[in-house]
Amino acid sequence: MQEDMRLSVFAEKKDKQLIYSPEKCIGCGTCVQACPKGNLAVGAVGAITRGLLDADFLEMKESESCLVCGICAKVCPTGALEMKQEGKTLTDMSYLFRAMKPTSVNENCVHCGLCEDICPQGCIEVTREISADGKLKLVGKTNIDTECCVHCGWCAEVCPVNAISVEKPFEGSWTRDEDICQTCHTCVEVCPANAIFNKKAKPGEQVEKISHRPDACIYCGACAVACPVDAIDVRKTAVLPSVEKKGVLEKKLLEAPVQPAQLRTCLETDEAACLGCGNCVIVCPVNALSDRELAAGHLNNMDEKALLGVKNGRISVIDQDRCGADGTCVLICPVDAIRLVKKEVE
Repeated sequence: MQEDMRLSVFAEKKDKQLIYSPEKCIGCGTCVQACPKGNLAVGAVGAITRGLLDADFLEMKESESCLVCGICAKVCPTGALEMKQEGKTLTDMSYLFRAMKPTSVNENCVHCGLCEDICPQGCIEVTREISADGKLKLVGKTNIDTECCVHCGWCAEVCPVNAISVEKPFEGSWTRDEDICQTCHTCVEVCPANAIFNKKAKPGEQVEKISHRPDACIYCGACAVACPVDAIDVRKTAVLPSVEKKGVLEKKLLEAPVQPAQLRTCLETDEAACLGCGNCVIVCPVNALSDRELAAGHLNNMDEKALLGVKNGRISVIDQDRCGADGTCVLICPVDAIRLVKKEVE
């Protein structure tokens, strides 16, 4: 359960404020799609999720030019952006997060705890004990923190007595280019709904690189924002809740591609610590996309690497601008000789 949330004032105009709650943000970039001024930037979702970068998913580029119109807050599926007027949060039904029916549990619940075990956000808490009336049953409470729920539907799906009701924010489409995907697992780790996974292959069996669970997906787009090689495409095809002035939201969001992630990091290297092992060169998904035989023995051919190379036995950053900020190279380095650091939004 979430407590003591940090709040950032993104912009102010007259008696209105745009407030950002980083703990609620899933890095989906839906607000970036909707912003009429292009003032919001999302990026480094993979690195932040993996704990490799101390930063928030979302930033405001120029607060002075923000209209404080609130459209970004209205399309946010998690309530990470909110509008305040004279210090009070606006909660009318033109805001998707407020219009969505809260995930709820009814009296049929047997407090088995399956929903608590499966929730990808950890927002369900079940307390239970054996009934004291002599009957073979559990009694207790099932509490759902609706502020951190992402409406994925896992809880309702596993509930053995159909006691949980969930309303999704969007319908949509999810596609991945098998030829471009480098199986870096960034999408798997950033998905707030546990809708992307790797199938376990039997000996000799060929399976797709990344698999998708449509029934769990909320079509937020976080995976597409985080993918370092742009192998994923997510489109929203419908806004499901009964939102007031839904046409405005639909015009901004439906069938629109996910906005490109802002490059908000740069790679720093420690040549003295580097062993020259080349692990980072091999696992870098940008490198792998440009040279499909890299991991099959082409490491020693040091020419024409896209992003990372090894020169004179030391790591070399060739083109910072091609980095997808997934942090795969940082994860594999055995001596912490490469890291992602935050840079200012341009």
